[in-house]
Amino acid sequence: MNKHIWKSEAPLELESGAYIAPFRLAYHTWGEINDNQSNVVWVFHALTANSDPSDWWPGVVGKDCVINPDEHFIICVNTIGAPYGSSAPSDLSFPEFTVRDVVKSQLLLAEHLRITRIQLAIGGSFGGSQALEFAYSFKGQIDKLVLVACAARESAWGIAIHQAQRLALQADATFGQPDGGKLGLKAARGIGLLTYRTPEAFHQTQSNPDDRIANHKAASYIDYQGDKLVSRFSSLSYYYLHKCLDTHHIGRDRGGVEVALSTIQTPTVVIGINSDQLLPTSLQKIIVQGLPNARYVEIQSEFGHDGFLVEAKQLARVLRGERF
Repeated sequence: MNKHIWKSEAPLELESGAYIAPFRLAYHTWGEINDNQSNVVWVFHALTANSDPSDWWPGVVGKDCVINPDEHFIICVNTIGAPYGSSAPSDLSFPEFTVRDVVKSQLLLAEHLRITRIQLAIGGSFGGSQALEFAYSFKGQIDKLVLVACAARESAWGIAIHQAQRLALQADATFGQPDGGKLGLKAARGIGLLTYRTPEAFHQTQSNPDDRIANHKAASYIDYQGDKLVSRFSSLSYYYLHKCLDTHHIGRDRGGVEVALSTIQTPTVVIGINSDQLLPTSLQKIIVQGLPNARYVEIQSEFGHDGFLVEAKQLARVLRGERF
């Protein structure tokens, strides 16, 4: 994949009235766009992912995959706030931003690239929130929309989890410093992992192999995953992006969720995961009920919310059935 940096000449005005200036977006592309733009696949990434979907969605995006550069022009944009090249916080003076602000920045990039047609817009989790908002606001044509493990608005459950994670970040005395907050980030990641997986998954993969009373396998796993995120992500980005997640509401100031969804005419597949405890399938079914042209597919997984990443074979099978 090819990485690009777009530096906008104009600042990005946010919903709050604040500005991000200078404003830049990092994004990846792969493949060649055809003359009528009928092969554009726009992938929206999840919370801590980068803009290279072949890295975090193997089996779905890549050579010989259902989304592949031989057939498609693949684009994925690093969201504002994330530490992979787009405008992001270096301290707490960075303005807070919403999901709509994230999507506004991507719409500006689409305009800059003169993309007026998208064959497939797809995203999971936070990426699904972006994809839904993008579909509402995009003035061009989207042939197919695929939303995985997401909701029409952030739930009280989700907001409460995010607040617990922010409290963990703020409990670290170094949080807010450019390279600080590492212990807080590790703790916040541990909280998140408990919502991304299921008790069954932990029982199966992290149970002790013996009768030890210390050095538990499950505890080591939480430590390992926390350290892994700390090595590649920013505590400030984690804080701001969780604030952003709380703002997701497709119906805000648009007459409510039902009214907003009813205006999205794009043929849509909404995919839920049977064991998802963070964004349960009832939330995906609300989207399906509200969209004029949508159907629901449920993936079976023992891995909870993370099934949108883990169950690549099932997801690819659904996408192949769409023949986009």
